[in-house]
Amino acid sequence: MGTTADDPACAVAHGAPPADGEGRRLVVVFASPVAGHLLHFGRHLGYATVLIDPAPDPVVEAGTTVVTAVDKAGIDPTTDVVVTDHHRAELGAVLRDVLAQPARWIGVMGSPRRAGPHVDALRRVGVEPAQIARVHRPIGLNIGSRTPPEIAVATLAGLLADRAGRPGGFDFDAAPVARLG
Repeated sequence: MGTTADDPACAVAHGAPPADGEGRRLVVVFASPVAGHLLHFGRHLGYATVLIDPAPDPVVEAGTTVVTAVDKAGIDPTTDVVVTDHHRAELGAVLRDVLAQPARWIGVMGSPRRAGPHVDALRRVGVEPAQIARVHRPIGLNIGSRTPPEIAVATLAGLLADRAGRPGGFDFDAAPVARLG
């Protein structure tokens, strides 16, 4: 039987930092209960975390950069962007500015059973359909999440699956699996 030195995956499971965790940035747009959990768990997953909120002084835990404008978030090709509140009046303008950046992935939270308000908000600020199509919705794995921490876990698991080129269970049309026992 090999040692943890022989198997990088095993070494990571025993606490060695993963080699590919560097260069990941998670930008969360709009302070919300889910945003707090995304930022917290994201830091533990090796993301550099940034919160964008045009409202002054959102409260977040230490280790997260807080900015009030998209151009200050450092969005680059390693960045995953998650918009956590699709009811904000500034949704279209902020999302338009995010789409102008070279983000790796952009998503907006919301129920898969309802049309995303981000589409109309982006149309109103003149964003082309090809750019609107870059925005993912729904986001996160279909695990039946209901609470802010569960939504954050599902979202981050989906981002990790996408980064790894794995399907990750994004199918929201499948019927729930019957539980054993």
